Amino acid sequence: MSTQVAKEQDIVRDWFVVDLEDVVLGRAATEIARILRGKHKPIYTPSVDTGDFIVVVNADKVKLTGNKLADKTYYSYSGYPGGLKEITADKLLQKKPEMLLQAAVKGMLPKNKLGRKMFTKLKVYAGGEHPHAAQQPKELKL
Repeated sequence: MSTQVAKEQDIVRDWFVVDLEDVVLGRAATEIARILRGKHKPIYTPSVDTGDFIVVVNADKVKLTGNKLADKTYYSYSGYPGGLKEITADKLLQKKPEMLLQAAVKGMLPKNKLGRKMFTKLKVYAGGEHPHAAQQPKELKL
């Protein structure tokens, strides 16, 4: 027996749509990251992007457990002295709910070129509508 290595031409990418209404953020992010990496497929190869596309709707209705809405803080740094900005999860959920899920999923992907390529297959929308109906995404239950 020999180990099969996936090749780009052999990979079939599916589209999935995920509804995050009343779903816990971390539990959703782990499952989304697993599918973006392609770990749910038998053809999975760590050095090749074998994952599928994910369309996330209702990102503004995601839940956080405990005191995370008030206590969890997201930082961004401009690179200049005094350029550190911070925002709580509650304010970020009101202002840009897509970024909350994107930050959670991005932290679970590899920190290299391959991880950045996988992250581009994630499409997040705050409301219930998305423009990817032509791809005929399958519904994914979390």
